[in-house]
Amino acid sequence: MRCRRTRPRQRRRRRDRVTKVDQVKRLVDHAVRLHGRVDVIINNAGLMPHSPLERGKVEDWDRIIDVNLKGVLYGIAAALPYMKQQKSGHVINVSSVAGHKVNPGGAVYAATKHGVRIISEGLRQELKPYNIRTTIISPGAVATELPDSITEPDVAERVRKVYAMAIPADSFASMVAFAMSQPEDVDVNEILFRPTKQEY
Repeated sequence: MRCRRTRPRQRRRRRDRVTKVDQVKRLVDHAVRLHGRVDVIINNAGLMPHSPLERGKVEDWDRIIDVNLKGVLYGIAAALPYMKQQKSGHVINVSSVAGHKVNPGGAVYAATKHGVRIISEGLRQELKPYNIRTTIISPGAVATELPDSITEPDVAERVRKVYAMAIPADSFASMVAFAMSQPEDVDVNEILFRPTKQEY
């Protein structure tokens, strides 16, 4: 699995689709029409526009909450009725190392990624009667376009130094495959991984 580079405007448009509940529902409905069911949904859209809170980047805060939190909730809302009816399915929500710890400039991002973990654990407990599995995947620095969403040049430079050690996107795909490949009675609830060299 390779991460294909696209232009910033295209990436932004694609990520912002998850902020429209009707578009997310339409996507899942289309998948069910094509294949008759939905076995797995991976809620992976994300933004990481780090900046110190004192800079008051309210527009960035709104977008990050819309994409990182509402996008996950909309994906769950779209897939869950089908999974409950099937009495099976797997919801995979992508958090981050930042969902476990925060550093300066990353408070809003960390809050959304911690929120993904809270939503996922609540979902796990609610879904026990329906035989639906849930997994939180919390990656560290993985080679994706995520750092491109940082709008503050000085912060972007600092993050780029961390991402110099980023591991390939294939490592993320391997974690997804591991969680999905377990027997139906095994529910891998959380995977936290990062580059061996990553301190944070």
